[in-house]
Amino acid sequence: MTVKVKLFAILRERAGAAEVIKEIKEGSTVADLWAVLQQDYPKLAVPGIRLLYAVNQDYVKPDRVLKNADEVVFVPPVSGG
Repeated sequence: MTVKVKLFAILRERAGAAEVIKEIKEGSTVADLWAVLQQDYPKLAVPGIRLLYAVNQDYVKPDRVLKNADEVVFVPPVSGG
C-alpha cells in the first residue's frame, strides 16, 4: 500500500525532502513507517527524539495502523524563544 509522508522542520532538513511517497506492508503502523524512514534516511535516526504523529490531520499514537492513501505527518519537537 502507498502512503504520503510529510516531514517538517529538522526532519525535512535531515531527509532532504518535505514530502515522500512510501510503499509499506499492509498492517503497518506509524511506528513501522518511522522505522522504514530511518532506514531510508539514516540522518532521521536521532536517539531519544520525541515526535508527534498525525494521520489525515488527526493526532495519533505510534501504534495506529495505516491504510492505503493515508497522509502521515511527523512533527519534531519545537523550540524557540
